[in-house]
Amino acid sequence: MAGKFRDIPKIPELRRRLLFTLGLLAIYRIGVFVTVPGVDRGSMSEMMSGDGGGLLGLVNLFTGGALEMMSIFALGIMPYISSSIIFQLMQVVVPAIERLKKEGESGRKKITQYTRYGTVILGIIQGFGISLYLENMHNSNPELGLLVSPGWGFRLLTVLTLTAGTVFVMWLGEQITERGIGNGISLIITGAIIAQFPTALFQTYTQYTTGAMDTITVGVLLVVAIGVTGFIVLMETAQRRIPLQYAKRMVGRKIYGGQSHHLPLKVNMAGVIPPIFAMSLLIFPTTIASYFQDHPAGQFIQTVFTPGDWRYNVIYCALIIFFCYFYTAVQVNPMDIADNLKKSNAFVPGIRPGKKTAEYIDQLLTRLTTAGSIYVAAVCVLPYFLIDELGVNFYFGGTSLLILVVVGLDTVGQIENHLITRHYEGFGARPGSAEGSSRIKGRTLDEPENI
Repeated sequence: MAGKFRDIPKIPELRRRLLFTLGLLAIYRIGVFVTVPGVDRGSMSEMMSGDGGGLLGLVNLFTGGALEMMSIFALGIMPYISSSIIFQLMQVVVPAIERLKKEGESGRKKITQYTRYGTVILGIIQGFGISLYLENMHNSNPELGLLVSPGWGFRLLTVLTLTAGTVFVMWLGEQITERGIGNGISLIITGAIIAQFPTALFQTYTQYTTGAMDTITVGVLLVVAIGVTGFIVLMETAQRRIPLQYAKRMVGRKIYGGQSHHLPLKVNMAGVIPPIFAMSLLIFPTTIASYFQDHPAGQFIQTVFTPGDWRYNVIYCALIIFFCYFYTAVQVNPMDIADNLKKSNAFVPGIRPGKKTAEYIDQLLTRLTTAGSIYVAAVCVLPYFLIDELGVNFYFGGTSLLILVVVGLDTVGQIENHLITRHYEGFGARPGSAEGSSRIKGRTLDEPENI
């Protein structure tokens, strides 16, 4: 593995992309420490200290501590993700958006532009909700000194600052995707989670030294963390390989075809998109409810959407399962795969080409997505059971661990593709194997369509 890392600097393009990615991630981390004008950072951190496992603690984890310091990046990338969800759903139910999708590159650019406009609108709504929340906290605890000068001036400045911060983070993610390595949005979230890892370890160590957590509990946590990580790696690399046979054809005096191949279908085709989508949607109702904190309905919504509440867990799992099916259906079209196989003179043994092949692939996708969605939902709600059963205030796990593993595998796969393209062995190459052979494969959702 170390030898493969030494090959990276030998490729100028790969080296440039990695440095570009690391540079933009560093800019994001620097921006996390820039506080919104009019907010006392120390008071905000003190107020957040008691909500490590609540909704604010969850948002704080996925913004890399930006919410705890009331940073200009406190909204993170969630408004952009929510806007993406809205327009992906609209591609299914709104004919005009569906036609844009079918227009190819030009249509995709228009949808991307509309998604950016939606990000700004959602950023304004959520920014205003945060400003009201901060004012309520300041009024209920005036001795805390949270705000310097509450009022409409503070609200407008907070909305402007947080919305601009979200747009800048969105731009950073797009630049990483285009000119760096990996998916920029996923890497920004991953970097934020990694930045919170030392704090989570320190909190666990403090709980252990103060007697709040015994040795057995620490051992159970360690075993669970290792076991869940291994299980995620196993499920993310698991495939259902459909055997393919290429028909023989005569070209001149030579016969081509007749080879056997396979079509790989992953168990979790949607990756980390479903839990991220589900989480961003669950944050939005609490933002609206913050406008009506004194009303019983607003208080009820905030209670229901508190992480750890059984109703929250049920809704969270249901959204994850829904988005697993939805995103897989958006990304993988069995009819297109069947048509591409037919054009390539390939067929599934025992299955007629065309419609029958599409039905067979769709049936397999449904079964795989069922298993994959249950696995993703189970991993994401695991921390809440640890908190309830073991009394452990340690949220680093579940969704965050899934994101770390999946994005890590994806990024390593893309780096490996660059190495293999330029005749270097990949990270997972077997000793003594031919150049280009590898055990690690990147997560390319459009893999079946390229056959």
